[in-house]
Amino acid sequence: MGVSIDSVYTNAAWASALGGISIPLLSDFHPKGALASSLGCYLDGAGITDRATVIIDAGGTIRYTQSVTPGGERDIEALVKRCEELDADYGDLPDFTVSCELPDGVELYVKDHCMFSRWALYVRDNLKLDLPVHNVSTEAACKAELEKLGGKSQAPALRIGDKVMYESAEIAEFLVGCCGRL
Repeated sequence: MGVSIDSVYTNAAWASALGGISIPLLSDFHPKGALASSLGCYLDGAGITDRATVIIDAGGTIRYTQSVTPGGERDIEALVKRCEELDADYGDLPDFTVSCELPDGVELYVKDHCMFSRWALYVRDNLKLDLPVHNVSTEAACKAELEKLGGKSQAPALRIGDKVMYESAEIAEFLVGCCGRL
């Protein structure tokens, strides 16, 4: 997984800017750098993490570490080779496939030029959810429906049957929970 001291929202924006990524991202945001510190990768004086690679096997044993300094670049070919060696040594890995099951009647309402709506969309996209999206900025009928359901047209909003959730952090937590990843 990728780990940074940035917020979950910054991680989601980064992943989206890349067109999505195939690995989970962990936010080591608060307390800032706690995981990085435990691995010796937090540079306290600068308030940043070292650019490091730490490979931990499925049994929880640290098998490889390498620092390239905050401005350095990893040798991807060497890392792939090392991962293949470790994989061959370890044997079969458990299946980490997670399926997402949204309840019936779940729909996402968003608004143009709204960073909180973008964050909700990042979660949807990164989890690869088949979740209907309605834009209250461009779809008057959807805006009216949202107002009827929840009493306001605030977006983002997640409709779950006859209930409406408005806070982007709660929406993200709910969607991630549907995938069994909390």
